[in-house]
Amino acid sequence: MRAAPLAVTALAAALLLTGCSDGKDSSGGDKTTASPSNGTTCRIESMDVEVGPASVAPAAGDSGNIPVTLTNQSAECTLDGFPGVDLNAADSSASLSPTEGSPSAELTLAKGTAATFTLTYTRGEAGAKASLDVKTLEISLPGADTQKSFKWSYGPVQGKGDNAGDPNASVGAFTQAGD
Repeated sequence: MRAAPLAVTALAAALLLTGCSDGKDSSGGDKTTASPSNGTTCRIESMDVEVGPASVAPAAGDSGNIPVTLTNQSAECTLDGFPGVDLNAADSSASLSPTEGSPSAELTLAKGTAATFTLTYTRGEAGAKASLDVKTLEISLPGADTQKSFKWSYGPVQGKGDNAGDPNASVGAFTQAGD
C-alpha cells in the first residue's frame, strides 16, 4: 500500500518540475514578457498616468528626478519587472536602463490603486553633440506591447561620454503609491 502514495508523490513532483523554467526560451534568448501569478498583466491604456511634478535639473550637469504615477482604472492586474521608458528626440531615440542596484518588484494593483516609479536624469547642454534634445517620453509596462507618449519639458539629457544616444538617465523600480 505504500507504493501508491509514493507514486502519487513522485508524479506530483515531476509535474511541478515541468512547470519550472530557467528563464530562457527555446532559442536560447532571455524571455522578455512577464507572466504574473494572477495571469493579468497591467496595460498602460488601462492606467491614468501622471508624469511629475518633477524636481527639474536647473542647469547642464545637474540631476533631476521625475516621478511617474500609474493609477489602475480597470480590473486587478500585476506589474512584474521594470517600466519601459524611451526618450525621443527629433531624429533619434534611446531606451533607458533600470537604475543600477534597483531590485525589480512585483506589484498587484486593484482598481483605483496606484504604483509609482522615478526617472533620474542628468541635464545636458542645449545644442551640444553629447546631449539628446528630448521632445517626448514614451512609457510602456512590462509584459505589454503598447505605450503612451508624453511631452518632455525638462531640457536636453546629457549622454554618457560623447554619445547622446546613450543618455545619462535611468528608470527606478515600481513601488506602491499612497498608504
